[in-house]
Amino acid sequence: MTLPTHARIVVIGGGIIGCSTAYHLARDHKAEVVLLEQGRLTSGSTWHAAGLVGQLRSSASITKVLKYSVDLYKGLAAETGLETGWKMTGCLRLATNEDRWTEYRRLATTARSFGMEMHLISPAEVKGMWPLMEVGDLVGASWLPTDGQASPSDIAQSLAKGARMHGAKIFEGVRVTGFGMAGGRITSVRTTRGEIACETVVNCGGQWARQIGAMAGINVPLQPVKHQYIVTERIEGLAADAPTIRDPDRRTYFKEEVGGLVMGGYEPNPQAWTTGDVPDDWEFRLFDDDFDHFEQHMDQAIARVPALERVGVKQMINGPESFTPDGNFILGSAPECANMYVGAGFNAFGIASGGGAGWVLADWAVRGEAPLDLWAVDIRRFSGMHRDRTWVRDRTCEAYGKHYTVGFPHEEYESGRPRIVSPLYDRLKAHRAVFGSKLGWERPNWFAPEGKEPRDIYSMGRQNWFAAVGEEHKHVREAVGIFDQSSFAKYEVTGRDAAAALDYVCAGDVTKAPGRLTYTQLLNSRGGIECDLTVARLAEDRFYIVTGTGFRTHDLAWIAEHLPKGQVAIRDITEDWGTLSLMGPKAREVLARVTDADVTNAGFPFGHVREIGIAGAVVRALRVTYVGELGWELHVPLTATGAVFDALMAAGAGTGIRPVGYRALESLRLEKGYRAWSSDITPNDTPFEAGLGWAVKMRSGRDFIGRAALDAVAGAPLAKRFAGFTLDDPDVVLVGRETILRDGEAVGYLTSGGYGYTLGQSIGCGYVRHGAGVTDEFLMTGRYELVVASEVFPARIGLRPFLDPEGLRIRG
Repeated sequence: MTLPTHARIVVIGGGIIGCSTAYHLARDHKAEVVLLEQGRLTSGSTWHAAGLVGQLRSSASITKVLKYSVDLYKGLAAETGLETGWKMTGCLRLATNEDRWTEYRRLATTARSFGMEMHLISPAEVKGMWPLMEVGDLVGASWLPTDGQASPSDIAQSLAKGARMHGAKIFEGVRVTGFGMAGGRITSVRTTRGEIACETVVNCGGQWARQIGAMAGINVPLQPVKHQYIVTERIEGLAADAPTIRDPDRRTYFKEEVGGLVMGGYEPNPQAWTTGDVPDDWEFRLFDDDFDHFEQHMDQAIARVPALERVGVKQMINGPESFTPDGNFILGSAPECANMYVGAGFNAFGIASGGGAGWVLADWAVRGEAPLDLWAVDIRRFSGMHRDRTWVRDRTCEAYGKHYTVGFPHEEYESGRPRIVSPLYDRLKAHRAVFGSKLGWERPNWFAPEGKEPRDIYSMGRQNWFAAVGEEHKHVREAVGIFDQSSFAKYEVTGRDAAAALDYVCAGDVTKAPGRLTYTQLLNSRGGIECDLTVARLAEDRFYIVTGTGFRTHDLAWIAEHLPKGQVAIRDITEDWGTLSLMGPKAREVLARVTDADVTNAGFPFGHVREIGIAGAVVRALRVTYVGELGWELHVPLTATGAVFDALMAAGAGTGIRPVGYRALESLRLEKGYRAWSSDITPNDTPFEAGLGWAVKMRSGRDFIGRAALDAVAGAPLAKRFAGFTLDDPDVVLVGRETILRDGEAVGYLTSGGYGYTLGQSIGCGYVRHGAGVTDEFLMTGRYELVVASEVFPARIGLRPFLDPEGLRIRG
């Protein structure tokens, strides 16, 4: 078949992700699509994948993606005539200690929140379902009856046939050698058999995805890691429909295959493959068997299934799988080149993800925005630091080693740190800071009091920082604290048309006079919240935007791609400015001692920005708060950050000023009901649903992105609404995803959870759902409970902040 000279969309890579994407592009969107595979279909890593299919993840959207895969695999053979090997065997996850059991109890609650079936069962029940298993060390297990297993190559071939049936063209033996580029976009794909002009490229190149992306200047932070498993001879007494097994405390997994077992694991000392280019001709190839390295899994597996000691090994598979630095796969539009979409780095669950990932990636590539909240896997969660191949390797190996460890709340990665530090790093260490990391930045999470070791000790209950954070929280509420928030992402938008351009991009009114600032959302075409940030107008043609650390790449790309044409430009100035947030009822008293500027309420009202002098530096002071107290964000030229910090600490000595960390910030904002993007507000949620309609310029008559979607539902009953919840039991630990019950019926789940030290209660927030509409009466007349780690606790709902609902503290 002759290679075409043009296609609307070119998909690169013929593994399960590429075949699924081509299938959905052709079936759902009738797109003119060409798929290119350098070798033969499935010849990269799909052919040697183990084929376990699980569905439950910590994100509702990603769980939905995986559930879609299962539904697709169930019926695909009927459509294409090619079997997929799908078997809904269910999955047992084993627990041998109390921390793991608590994790499963929380997962069972998450499953209920996400509409999935999951049961907690006893060791005796496990033995009844899997008689060959040794269960003496078990506390219990979780049982997910709709999980299963499949044949990776068969699914990919079935998807490929389906793609062809719907009009896609698939070419094997065609290697991509480069791209034609114009204006930062791909115009053509160059191959060993000619050039194809195209509008969009979807990079599903598996372990080659990084190299393919690099040809267009795009970074895809992957690391191939050697992953081994064995296939045994037939085992007497093993049922053909035996559930798949995950035994994380022994770091192993099992599935039945042709009367024997597939057994593999995730070791704490993984073996990375190359940090350079993967050879182009790595087709249907494996590494040599490494029994010495695999022995650690074999010992654990025999202890769990003693029959393995007496059965022969038919085959050992030792092949490369693409892993990522945070253990989540990679989807979406590349920030460096908006018309290259990426689907790669599936961390050895590409088979479970394949069907659903192809569905959302196809929709994303056609419509230009994700069909649901996919932030957890969005390629724009990465930044320039992820171009460092050594750093990516080390962090990816750490993430691989954590694949089966207990998922403690608030756990931090340790490799590759410190990467980026603010000028205050050493000063804060001297104050006994315990740091966390966000997009490479070291940030103080909490400060250890004298006599307490400054390090995190993880647990499923209250962790070792709980009391210390409570003192920090109290200090901000009663006196004054200073937060180092230098890691904030910061952009400058300039030009004659800057105001009109931002007015179109932002849902809030950012056209206020210079010296004013606006809290605003940026919406997608569905009215969902894509960004949540602050815009300060410095001059008629100059704006300063501040957003969260982790959203730096995402928000910059979203704004840049949606700015209308004209005399307007945006640039990232994050490293030019440090940020010190001075917060608390005594903040004005401290600030007045270090500046000649008028910082009275009349002279410097809430929602304004001024340039003021502190310690010889010109500081951008923003009167805004995320803690619900009087305060300012002080944006300081980076080199002057230390001097300004020292001046504030000296001026505040009489007030007891102290540095405060991000754990206290979280508890402070929860009490005040402030939303956090990526958890409380997402692309799935509109401002109306989130209780942020007041921040949208609906009455202005001016157009903005997402306005049509909001107009369409304005005044109509809302199917979900954001609310806060408190528990009277002070020992209950809320972490998010706890099920909300109204009159005994599940109506939603918490998007955030924590503890309100001023209130003396556990506090959370989330959406209450009701198909017929969520009115104030519906919300306030119900009897509420929260399901926490599978236990039910009475709860109280609040539609306004539980602390200072009138906002008097911030306007003092």
